[in-house]
Amino acid sequence: QVQLVESGGGLVQPGGSLRLSCATDINAFARMGWYRQTSGDRREWVATVTDAGKGSTTYADSVKGRFIISRDYAKSLLYLEMNNLRPEDTGVYFCNGRVKGTSRDLFGQGTQVTVSS
Repeated sequence: QVQLVESGGGLVQPGGSLRLSCATDINAFARMGWYRQTSGDRREWVATVTDAGKGSTTYADSVKGRFIISRDYAKSLLYLEMNNLRPEDTGVYFCNGRVKGTSRDLFGQGTQVTVSS
């Protein structure tokens, strides 16, 4: 089974930036994305990049204009660049992938992002 391993989380002040990475076989997935768990057990979708439309991207309204999702095929990495971070962005961020030819979704173990002064 393909594994997804996130990294890049940490503590940052409001207004700061972080870049998350997800190491995996990105060619195994038809689409990839990021989710976050900000409070309790609720996990919310953050962003998606698909193979269709030459890598079209979509974002949750809460992060649109501040976050950028991208893939590096040479390094086999998925990224989430997060700018102008806010305290409400604090949470555990998970890398996600939809396995090609299936309806199966895989997640990584998550990386903690804390936005605080």
